[in-house]
Amino acid sequence: MTPHHSPHSPVHERIMANPKFQRLARQRAILAWSLSALVLAIYYLFIVLVAFVPGWLHLPLYEGSHLSRGIPLGAAIIIFCWLLTAWYVRHANTRFDALSAEILEENHA
Repeated sequence: MTPHHSPHSPVHERIMANPKFQRLARQRAILAWSLSALVLAIYYLFIVLVAFVPGWLHLPLYEGSHLSRGIPLGAAIIIFCWLLTAWYVRHANTRFDALSAEILEENHA
């Protein structure tokens, strides 16, 4: 880290005090914690199903099927998490990066 980018530099202090930066940090934290809680809830719900109603997961997907309900449910959880990740990346690359660039531009001027 160069001296003009140290955590105690005037630029650093201005950025930290900027209301836009504070809003960015708050929005990122809220989104990250919300998505983490959602993913954990989904995984724990699946584990609860495995623990308390395993017979339901063992039932065939449809009459005459060799595929149980548990396999597509597990796959759906994985796909859902991939989609959440893609949504977060898109959100971060559009809103968060734009706000970050705006904050940096204001502080370099």
